[in-house]
Amino acid sequence: MSAQSETFWSSCGHDRLSFNERGWLVPTAHYWRLWLERPELALVDESCDAERALHAALLRDPLRAVPQTEMDALADEDVRANHRLFLDFRDAVMAAGSLEAAYAGFFKAGSIALPPLFLDLMIQAIVSHLLADESDPLVWRAAEMLFRRQRVSVSEGRVLSGDADTLDMLNETGGAGAVGRLLLQGGAALPAVQVEVLAEANGARYMQSRLGAGRFNFVLDLTHEVQNELPHGLTLTMTRSNSGLKALALVLQRWVRHFLGTPVQIRPEARVDDPSWRWHLGLDAESSRLLNDLYQGHAVEPERQGRLISLFVLRFDDPAHVLPEIQGKPVYLGLAMTADGLLKLKPQNLLLNLPLVTRS
Repeated sequence: MSAQSETFWSSCGHDRLSFNERGWLVPTAHYWRLWLERPELALVDESCDAERALHAALLRDPLRAVPQTEMDALADEDVRANHRLFLDFRDAVMAAGSLEAAYAGFFKAGSIALPPLFLDLMIQAIVSHLLADESDPLVWRAAEMLFRRQRVSVSEGRVLSGDADTLDMLNETGGAGAVGRLLLQGGAALPAVQVEVLAEANGARYMQSRLGAGRFNFVLDLTHEVQNELPHGLTLTMTRSNSGLKALALVLQRWVRHFLGTPVQIRPEARVDDPSWRWHLGLDAESSRLLNDLYQGHAVEPERQGRLISLFVLRFDDPAHVLPEIQGKPVYLGLAMTADGLLKLKPQNLLLNLPLVTRS
């Protein structure tokens, strides 16, 4: 891992993980201590004696078993619930052997009882590892989309994606600035810009902002070069050479190869007018529903079509990894925002819904 990435996003604990022979991330005791320092588990002035004793014992040995009697002794019901979630999560990850195996296993189980925060922190640590030798700020910013909810705005042909939580916080404190107002669709005059669109001129400043916990206050430009057109053929235009869409495609390529062991090529697509369209998947819930309706020939109103941010084409380097009926054919991916402009990627869709042959 490069020295640069070792200091990025340290709050997710990626620098406290070791590696197995497959290159997957194995938690250390130091990694679990970081979880105990999070606000959900950290001690506060109101912490009871039993909570303080349990916290100290877990800091000494983060992998220790916790008897039910120690849990029952915790005075606060929320504290008990938070500790139970943490301990169940810790035990599941350790039993799986790596973050990746645990992450994939949570979805294969059929139902997810894990808090979204836990999944997002797992994804953040994994993509930090995948980008260890990456120096392009656009790629790092695009990777945020895998674990941070985005607020998307389309105005005068420009598509901008900003971190939803950061924009909401800055709006509440009056610091979102001009770009933030565009994304938040607010009308009040706000102070000087604290949110800016990531570009070559401010790329170094973005990389510095990623040191430590950082603030997710750089906006990614997901604009196609020309206005998109979405008739029956689902036409979209080509992307610019420095597009955030191309950066996102690169992150997704690495994600698929890391988990599934098969190299793929993903690119933003100019046009989908394929009479033999055989396979698609959405990168989020909105695009999943939209592509399903279009594939089945259902009418889709223009306003809903307009929520489609981009299409991508995925191709496998080795056709032997693909189901026979899909070999040589592309897989179409969709990316869309909700009616209120929010986007939450579901990177697990790429692990669950690709047409791969089952390998023993």
